[in-house]
Amino acid sequence: MATYDDPARTVLSDDGEAPAPAAPVGGDLVYRQRRPVRLWHWLNALSIFVLLMSGMMIFNAHPHLYWGRYGANQDMPWLEIGAHDDQGYLRVGPLTVPTTGFLGVAGGQHRAFPPLVTIPSSYNLAGARQWHFFFAWLLVVPGLLFWAWGVVSRHVQHDLAPTAEELRPRNLWQDIKDHARLRFHTGEAARRYNILQKLSYVGVIFGLLPIIVLTGLTMSPSTDAAWPWLIDLFGGRQSARSVHFICAALLAGFIVVHLTMVVLAGSLNELRSIITGWYRLPKERGQ
Repeated sequence: MATYDDPARTVLSDDGEAPAPAAPVGGDLVYRQRRPVRLWHWLNALSIFVLLMSGMMIFNAHPHLYWGRYGANQDMPWLEIGAHDDQGYLRVGPLTVPTTGFLGVAGGQHRAFPPLVTIPSSYNLAGARQWHFFFAWLLVVPGLLFWAWGVVSRHVQHDLAPTAEELRPRNLWQDIKDHARLRFHTGEAARRYNILQKLSYVGVIFGLLPIIVLTGLTMSPSTDAAWPWLIDLFGGRQSARSVHFICAALLAGFIVVHLTMVVLAGSLNELRSIITGWYRLPKERGQ
């Protein structure tokens, strides 16, 4: 069995005599995740979890969303989480769904999101805003550094950017079917991101996260003086708040799918990869 720290290099096998194969195979230990990727992953994960939980507490202060420049008494909300006669509900447009026990009413408390998923757990808007703003900086500054490193090191170009061949409908559909059947890549192919991973990672890193940051800035009153064009870009602060909420919900959905895939693909091996960088290639089927 051989170990590989660079796909372009051949190293000696464990006995120190015979050269390892030109390319790793199933069962080999390979260096899969570089240190900047691992560091940013864990710092980003911590920041996002705190931001989501503190954001839900902030949302509890006014659990309604609007489109346009004004809300509250100006327009009917397009989304609302509330309670009526101790019955929780989620209303999206004309659709109302009972949510007693989780949204609206939980543990006898009338609150859009329950204490279990908010920071702080007791109602504290000022405290939630402090948590939110502090970890927003931990999301933005390392994120910008990661962008710069990713481009300079060509991590973005080599590891994240989809190729024209991968984007062919036939290949996309095949990868979707393989995931639906839980047929994950094996051998040498497993050391690279598949097309669904690439699209989701690029979408989050260069799509969802920047939009979340920009809409967060748009909601700040100081934006009027610093970047007034942001308010026009998103059609007003209330629209920016709605987009902010939707992107946060999509990000939460991505986390659920991501963690599910980690478990299904082999949680111990995946965790070792993102902690130490080393990953054992799954053996080819029938091997």
